[in-house]
Amino acid sequence: MGTLEYLYNGFIVALQWQNIIYAFIGVLIGTAVGVLPGIGPMSGVALLIPLTSTLTAGSSPEEAAASAIILLAGVYYGAMYGGSTTSILLNTPGESSSVVTTLDGYQMAKQGRAGAALSIAAIGSFFAGLVALIALVFLAEPLSELALKFGPAEYFSLMLLGLCAVSGLAGRSMTKALMMTVFGLLLATIGIDNVSGVARFTFGSPVLYQGLEFLTIAVGLFALGEVFKTIIEKDKTEGTVTKVGNVYPNKQDLKASAGPITRGSLLGFFIGVLPGAGATLASFFSYSMEKKLSRNPDRFGKGEIAGVAAPESANNAASGGAMIPLLTLGIPGSGTTAILMGALIMYNVQPGPLLFDKHPQVAWGLIASMFIGNCMLLVLNMPLVKIFAKIIETPPKYLIPMIIAISFFGVYAVQIHTFDLFLLVACGVLGYLLSKNDFPLAPLVLGLVLGPMIENNMRRALTTSNGDWSIFVTHPISLIFLIIAACWILIPIILKWSGKKVLINEED
Repeated sequence: MGTLEYLYNGFIVALQWQNIIYAFIGVLIGTAVGVLPGIGPMSGVALLIPLTSTLTAGSSPEEAAASAIILLAGVYYGAMYGGSTTSILLNTPGESSSVVTTLDGYQMAKQGRAGAALSIAAIGSFFAGLVALIALVFLAEPLSELALKFGPAEYFSLMLLGLCAVSGLAGRSMTKALMMTVFGLLLATIGIDNVSGVARFTFGSPVLYQGLEFLTIAVGLFALGEVFKTIIEKDKTEGTVTKVGNVYPNKQDLKASAGPITRGSLLGFFIGVLPGAGATLASFFSYSMEKKLSRNPDRFGKGEIAGVAAPESANNAASGGAMIPLLTLGIPGSGTTAILMGALIMYNVQPGPLLFDKHPQVAWGLIASMFIGNCMLLVLNMPLVKIFAKIIETPPKYLIPMIIAISFFGVYAVQIHTFDLFLLVACGVLGYLLSKNDFPLAPLVLGLVLGPMIENNMRRALTTSNGDWSIFVTHPISLIFLIIAACWILIPIILKWSGKKVLINEED
């Protein structure tokens, strides 16, 4: 049978009435999981695994596995949709891949364009889902072979490129952005060293052995930082409320978003294919690329719609891309796909090269359900835009306590430790002080995310080369990434220096 025939059979599985219901339940729960800070797709999928065994009781093993994975995958990409809602409306990232959306999405909401931002996020997510689905059908095999060529050296260089690309999120000062990146990397070293088992920067406190929780830092810096700014600077202007304005994007918004959505979808998918890269890195890369390509990069961070369209498309496409190494190689591309892999194994379905031959009903049923789920999410989210957008019209005296409550609930629900609540408040104060002095917060967050991955891959690469650092330049793919990273940092500095020299010559 050809690919299209397999896909047709997959749609027969996905369109069974019980699987349609499971897909709907999955995307609905996923949207809620994405909206609530702290839960995230990983926790949402893990919590529902016991429920799937109850729901599918009485079905044949193959049907039970297909229904379960359809429901759990719905939670996964539904959370990618929902994560943008609170990022745009409350400056509170629903999950890690939505951090970048806060940079322009929240500014758009403050300007009365919350509806347009939410609509573009939904449209971008839908388009990215379609791109990921089509690519998953036709490119799964060649892309999985390419991903296998990535060793520790290549991953290290890719992550280093990600950190250098963060200069695109730098605001007005690349120096400040690099300082914040290093600060994020330093925070990432706190905890037990995975290789030696030695406690680092824990000061003898067991609560720090696990390191600092990413979401506590992100929610503190962005959400509580904004709360402190509103309270301290009296930014609430008593009696006035920000108006929502147009609920749906106009032609100009759609035109401005078309390119970023397309580029974000393609970039996000290819990054998603790489095991360990994930949706967070895809959204950062996409935002940085759009800022570099823009004719008006200064508008980013001030309510530029491309700054919402690109990362939201990228993180949704990455979730589809992460399915390729899971299904074809049995290698989970992210934490969430690792949990999905565990669920498949629980149903005696082994992901890997033989999955499509031995369990075509499960594999192709899942792929077809992704298309159905994306359509459901668009139908669910577009009418809700008007309702969601009304949140921004809530007077600040009600909105601020709501942001604080969501932040504290989200963090405590995941960590269940009062230390993280104190850390949340400390990060809120730090976020306010940093943003007040024009230190960008996004590079710190990216440094915190990529720090452990950079360190692990560097040490793995050096272990395989017996401590020979040349491994990073003798591998062609690694060398290409390092050259691009160096250019990303040096070219703006050279252009700035040559521009100053021209000005001096003109004055003389």
